[in-house]
Amino acid sequence: MKSITNLASRPVGIPVIADEILELHAARLLLLLQLCGTRNKIDGLTKLAKLDFFVRYPQFFNQICVRLGVSASAKTKSVESAMVRFHYGPWDQRYYHLLAYLEGKGLLSVRRDANAYTFELTERGKSAASVLASNSSFTDMVAQMRSVKSVLGKKTGSALKKLIYQVFQDEVTNRPIGEVIG
Repeated sequence: MKSITNLASRPVGIPVIADEILELHAARLLLLLQLCGTRNKIDGLTKLAKLDFFVRYPQFFNQICVRLGVSASAKTKSVESAMVRFHYGPWDQRYYHLLAYLEGKGLLSVRRDANAYTFELTERGKSAASVLASNSSFTDMVAQMRSVKSVLGKKTGSALKKLIYQVFQDEVTNRPIGEVIG
């Protein structure tokens, strides 16, 4: 994963893949905290990862909505960026780097409460997330996040993990650890 500021050193003939851009993932997490969190925060890394899963994999979110008997208002169908099967379900190994990056930039504060971490936007992070949310480039992602929050926002990380394992046996549960989720 590279910062957009380092792309100038790459040869012009090598294509830039959005999934490799640090700032794209950081922007998504800022929006996730603002739009899917409660008062700009999310309690627990598991909850953050599972909400992010449903944002990045809208087809899985749509299936959960059908199972829960609610309609998904967002109609996004494409996978934004891949995640892998991990011990606790869908996971992106870049979370640690991204969260540290956001904290280092003064956009996020992280604190440990008993056995869980709380991730909260700082004033600077709230401001940045608001700018991103109003940018037309993020319209589909913002709509997806609002749908995810309305359907799943009140569930705990453990409840989301169990739901994913119950519903997505072939796609997630039975997949080997470290394999990309399709």
